[in-house]
Amino acid sequence: MSTASPATAAQAADIISEVGASRNKPKRTRMRSHYPTWFFIPAIVLYLIFFAIPTVSSFYFSLTRWSLFDSTFIGFQNYVQFFQDPQLYTSFIHTLIYAFLTSATKVVIGFLLALLLTGPVVGRGYLRAVVFFPVLLSTIGVGILWKSLLDPFHGMVNAVLGFFGLPQPGWFTDPNLALYTIAGVDIWKGVGIATLIFMAGIVAIPNEYYEAARIDGAGSWNILKRITIPLTRGATATVIILSLIGGLRSFEIIWATTGGGPGFTSDVIASVIYKQYQAGFYGLSTAGNVILFLVVTLIMVPLSYFLNRKQVEL
Repeated sequence: MSTASPATAAQAADIISEVGASRNKPKRTRMRSHYPTWFFIPAIVLYLIFFAIPTVSSFYFSLTRWSLFDSTFIGFQNYVQFFQDPQLYTSFIHTLIYAFLTSATKVVIGFLLALLLTGPVVGRGYLRAVVFFPVLLSTIGVGILWKSLLDPFHGMVNAVLGFFGLPQPGWFTDPNLALYTIAGVDIWKGVGIATLIFMAGIVAIPNEYYEAARIDGAGSWNILKRITIPLTRGATATVIILSLIGGLRSFEIIWATTGGGPGFTSDVIASVIYKQYQAGFYGLSTAGNVILFLVVTLIMVPLSYFLNRKQVEL
């Protein structure tokens, strides 16, 4: 049995006493700097000025009869009058048809174009620029352009159709075609964004997955179904959400082409609201804006939750 020397025992005692003193010594609390917090202030101020305050004000003014100089509180009378408007039901149906038609078409065409433009196609860079170019154009300018091209009497499209002996429809003047023609113009303008998002999703897929699938003998259809489509689900969800929100809120291209006509056959909620503003019914149109905000929220929040949940489950 070995025993420690007096020097070693003294050193051990000193170490134990120092450790005990350090444990009993009160800890200093580290002061956290608030310097990074200051960077949030400009964003918060802009959010309050341009979103929070106008939103709350809209809810209040929708309960009033107001002008630029005064307002009178009338409760829910604006909402009652808005729902009694015969144009509301048809414009609401038109809004849903327009939004879901343009969103679904952009998803399908955007995905197919993304597959083409990420593959070994000749002139790929040029074709990408051509597909994305309409996105850069003004919405009003696009509406005026297509209104001229699709003019039933002097438009270039009907002139070409007439040259080949084909029917020359009234694209924007036929009540049965006007809304769908506007939807086609919207798709032409916005499909570039959908294509770009899908291209980013496809390029982000690791190439090892495709190599492993080819080694296992998978064909092009199985690779598309088992790898490309599932792994671009995030891009698909983004395109659906952005396109659907844009479709529900669409106004500029409709107003530039038909103004909601002929009659009220291409009216959507946004165009009805604008007509109320033009007529001087500011409180009524504000109530319409609140209704449109609630409609978009009630559709998009559950849909966004469903799409994001499916993406996480993958």
